[in-house]
Amino acid sequence: MKTIWAEQALLQTGWAGAVRVTIGAEGRIERVEPGTPRTGDHVDHIVGTLLPAPANAHSHTFQRAMAGLTERRGPDARDSFWTWRALMFRFLDCLTPAHVEAIAAFTQMEMLEAGYATSVEFHYLHHQPGGVPYSNLAEMSERIAAACAQTGIGLTLLPVQYQYGGLDHRPLGPGQIRFGNDPDRFARLYQGASEALRHLPSDCRMGVAPHSLRAVAPETLAQVAALTDGPVHMHLAEQQAEVDEVSATLGKRPVEWVLDNMALHSGVTFIHCTQMLPHETEGLAQSGVVAGLCPITESSLGDGIFDGVRWLAAGGQIAIGSDSNIRIALAEELRTLEYSQRLRAQSRAVLATPEHSTGRRLFSAAAQGGALAAGRPTGAIAPGLLADLMALDATHVDLAGRAGDTTLDSYIFAGDDRMVQEVWSAGRHVVSNGQHVHRSAIVAAYSRAMQELGQTV
Repeated sequence: MKTIWAEQALLQTGWAGAVRVTIGAEGRIERVEPGTPRTGDHVDHIVGTLLPAPANAHSHTFQRAMAGLTERRGPDARDSFWTWRALMFRFLDCLTPAHVEAIAAFTQMEMLEAGYATSVEFHYLHHQPGGVPYSNLAEMSERIAAACAQTGIGLTLLPVQYQYGGLDHRPLGPGQIRFGNDPDRFARLYQGASEALRHLPSDCRMGVAPHSLRAVAPETLAQVAALTDGPVHMHLAEQQAEVDEVSATLGKRPVEWVLDNMALHSGVTFIHCTQMLPHETEGLAQSGVVAGLCPITESSLGDGIFDGVRWLAAGGQIAIGSDSNIRIALAEELRTLEYSQRLRAQSRAVLATPEHSTGRRLFSAAAQGGALAAGRPTGAIAPGLLADLMALDATHVDLAGRAGDTTLDSYIFAGDDRMVQEVWSAGRHVVSNGQHVHRSAIVAAYSRAMQELGQTV
């Protein structure tokens, strides 16, 4: 048993003061007691503002090591996602399993320090350079799991099926060859990755990710999804070139095609969805799926602007991910999402409602949708749910005198992740006083990996 006492906490019923939260041995919340004096029974932690810690719904951890390497213009006069992608392919040919483990641990550490309690890893780097499988087919999945064991983050591992280089079923190119599997080998890889998670805490989850309509044959999508009873994620409608290729080959735009041909529900998450027409936005939102948004990466790559106003008005769920991990910053992701909507609508406080401020609506939506995307019983502070919790620093100058929704508005729009003081993942206290409990060792290993990569990239 451990207990947390908060001056204020965001509960399922709204804000409450003087809240005592009791966490049981399995990392689940046992009791939530508003209006409880701080004095009396023993309290392990006293915090200012206690919040449900969201899941990071979309991450490629290895790309964290590329941060800062892609800000030069490519040979094309109009630099784009596709020139960035070419550099990424060259970079990953240098990565060893040891590099991937060190980078993943560092990236997960930064996620926790930013306030995320869970990493949903869209994991497609499977094989050796040249595409030859490791003797252990799930070697790279085991490295992600090993990083998780060190950092204590909650993990939803999504091995990615990546079979073709395009909708014409052309072979994978040199940069993609480390990703590729036919359906039979991918099924074996999935089983090996599942075994790797058996050594992690019981809150960790498995799912699966057919990469995209470009990389997986439409007739095998259901076969890939059938491997798991966990979440299913897929990139969808990220780039106009992708929309054009799908339309030319399948006779429908990507969103139109999945609405007509896939079984859609809250266990399915589509990533980005930045190239949608109004009827597609409304139809996909009403299908029950989650939109996995990565505003910082989408801005970096020039993907486009997700139609958040229309999506939420249609009852859609959203989750937030750090994707390329060039900047791991939960508050900044939410701020970037709202500001993109303001630029699109030429208005202010676009995602606010009469009942809730902008910050409150963004944060609550990310917590609830992130739980669905991760397939994880979390997203709120309530008995029976996992204790995925974050606490903001009550002494921070930008939070002085703030309460309720204004606390979230100040955190997201006036502050940053330095306000995050404590983080628990399934009850594991992994961030204390703003720093990960194993920060020094994780940073040292990452620095060694970066020194080695700097000599080869």
